[in-house]
Amino acid sequence: MLLVLLVFLFLLIFGMPVAFAIGISGLVFFLTTPDVPISIAVQRTLTTSQSFTMLAIPLFIFAGHLMNSTGITKRLIKLANVLTGHMYGNLAQVSVVLSTLMGGVSGSAVADAAMQSRVLGPQMIKRGYKPAYGAAVNGITSLITATIPPSMGLIIYGSVGEVSIGRLFAGGIVPGILMMVVLMATVSYTSRRNNYLPERTTYPSIKEVLVAFKDGIWALLFPIILIVGIRFGIFTPSESGAFAVMYAIFIGAIVYKDLSWEKFWKTVHDSAMDIGAIMLIVSLSGIFGYGIVYDGVTQSLSSLVTGVTDNPYFLFALIILSLIIAGMFVETTVVTLLLTPIFIPIITSAGIDPVHFGLVMMTVTTFGIMTPPLGVSLYATSQIMGASPEDTVKEAIPFYLAVMAVVLIMVFFPDVVLFIPDLVFGK
Repeated sequence: MLLVLLVFLFLLIFGMPVAFAIGISGLVFFLTTPDVPISIAVQRTLTTSQSFTMLAIPLFIFAGHLMNSTGITKRLIKLANVLTGHMYGNLAQVSVVLSTLMGGVSGSAVADAAMQSRVLGPQMIKRGYKPAYGAAVNGITSLITATIPPSMGLIIYGSVGEVSIGRLFAGGIVPGILMMVVLMATVSYTSRRNNYLPERTTYPSIKEVLVAFKDGIWALLFPIILIVGIRFGIFTPSESGAFAVMYAIFIGAIVYKDLSWEKFWKTVHDSAMDIGAIMLIVSLSGIFGYGIVYDGVTQSLSSLVTGVTDNPYFLFALIILSLIIAGMFVETTVVTLLLTPIFIPIITSAGIDPVHFGLVMMTVTTFGIMTPPLGVSLYATSQIMGASPEDTVKEAIPFYLAVMAVVLIMVFFPDVVLFIPDLVFGK
């Protein structure tokens, strides 16, 4: 298996697309293991995607694109601006609040970061914000979508690790809100130092808030409807994806009347591109995953780690460190697909709740998209904002510390994650 990992890293370093790097390195395992028929590689590629639970991924991607095409994003920006206009660095505060509201719409941290940089970036620069600061804020705040349902990462983690997606969705609410509060405080602190003044000096009136809230109510209700529907057995997590698509079409075509046929077909096209890229990674990871199981990597690592320590906090520290390093080099989807089956047995044997671990894992893994040397969002937001990645990293340091503070709270206080799942679904 060491040879397979070396091939995988070699291909990534030389610019091979992630899906093909996974598939080729997985194929190397079969070519170097004569006892295993190579036909299994084809079977695993097909069967990995033939999962009813995995169906939620393309459905939620399609729903997210639909909601972005129907004016929901525009209305959420208006609500966020009304709520934060009186704060220091209000455009950066809009980014934080919008990420929280968008968690149930885009479900993707990278998509959220790119969208906010395109929408808020020009206004930030016009108002005197450093381009690197805007890139750092838009990238870091998008991490909130890793926890607010319906996060793509949580769906993949729940599918691969056989963990209740309903409990994961419920468990992400409090950490997501906590992340919002901490990042808003960080924005306020850094904005005062940089003299990014509020847009207005007065607090918003109740009427302004209610009007903006009314416009964005359909998007705000979306994650709540999902959790309630799953809890009461109205639909499964996969069926909730189908509901999300119909919900988005209904809101766009009937309520807001913004969804034309032209927009709809463009949305179908954009969704197909994203779904194809993600599902190719998911399918080819089945080859890689088979090699991990066949070689007993999970059991070996579990024995190694538990031999080093049986302290759950020290174990958490080791895993978090490995996830941060992995996230620096490999995108979130790949890390989740490859490492979830390895870590689940380890944390279960240590008495750590898989839902608790899942939220910590997704927060830390998604954190990697804004860290050098290969953070996807780091380069995307820097390019859109016209800043160098090095300057973006410098501006992001206070936000890095804020995110790690939230992770530590989640680790040492499990009820922050488990309170709502236990309340809604029972212990």
